[in-house]
Amino acid sequence: MRNTKRNQQNSRRVNQSIRAARRKVHKPDAKITIGVQMRGNRCGRGAEAFNAPEIWHEPTGRESTRYIVHPAGKGYVHPVTPEEVAARLELLPAKFTEGLEVVQFSRMTRKRSLFPCYGMQWGVAIYLYPIDETLEEAYVRPPTPQQRIETEMHGGVWSPDGNLWRLSWTEAAIKDFYLNNILIHELGHHNDHRNTNFEARERYANWFAIEHGYRASRELRD
Repeated sequence: MRNTKRNQQNSRRVNQSIRAARRKVHKPDAKITIGVQMRGNRCGRGAEAFNAPEIWHEPTGRESTRYIVHPAGKGYVHPVTPEEVAARLELLPAKFTEGLEVVQFSRMTRKRSLFPCYGMQWGVAIYLYPIDETLEEAYVRPPTPQQRIETEMHGGVWSPDGNLWRLSWTEAAIKDFYLNNILIHELGHHNDHRNTNFEARERYANWFAIEHGYRASRELRD
């Protein structure tokens, strides 16, 4: 009975969080698309689980991209700079960045650390989130095949550590991951005007990141 009551309480908390996220993200008179690049099993499914307070940027019609930088937070770092992001976007066809009004480097807060995400797209904005300053991440479950392939393509190294799994990065590897995967993945969401359900939008964003992020960056190196 005790476990049943606890599960019921936890279920109510989750439902309350989801409802709160819906109230924050979905605005009744605006057609806004949302995409989230999640940190595997530590992040809930889709934007509904990402219920930490955020600064939402409404469309203004500006033609250039504005970069907003917030402090990463104690113990965290932004792995890339606005200049590096701007330079990476300049390498893409101009049509891909049409309507992208804001790239925001957000702060890691206590609440946000409960649902950590690398990046998110909301309407005309892309949000990039900090990473632990040690460049190591701990996971309570082993990585999924997709998660492992995606991170190892950019130099991430997985290793078991007792009951945990650790994902380790070098400075060069995490920059590559953010510039050629996270950023481009979220830009894929920004350019996806057809799909509406979560799975289809993720498939498109994953394809976009491979084609215009990973492969394009390797061709430039060659």
